[in-house]
Amino acid sequence: MLFETEIYIEMEVIMLIEILGTGCPKCKKTYQVVAEQVEKLGIKAEINRIGDATDIAAKGITTTPAVKMNRKIKIEGKVPNQEQVAEWLKQETL
Repeated sequence: MLFETEIYIEMEVIMLIEILGTGCPKCKKTYQVVAEQVEKLGIKAEINRIGDATDIAAKGITTTPAVKMNRKIKIEGKVPNQEQVAEWLKQETL
């Protein structure tokens, strides 16, 4: 063999979370609840806010606020509570 060197690439698993909403108070509260739980549980996550109505509709969301984790819709049309978000985060990191 010409090459016997093994290369190991260390990658961090980062969860993708999207908060979809136009910036209303419920949308802001949804972001706050999710961000608090991500920090509390020590999860590495990228949290993106999606506010453009066209982008929101393109992601399959009809009612805001909404939360998507790893491209899966978790809730739409209401603010999740802390326990719901914690459970989703645990499920998505298994």
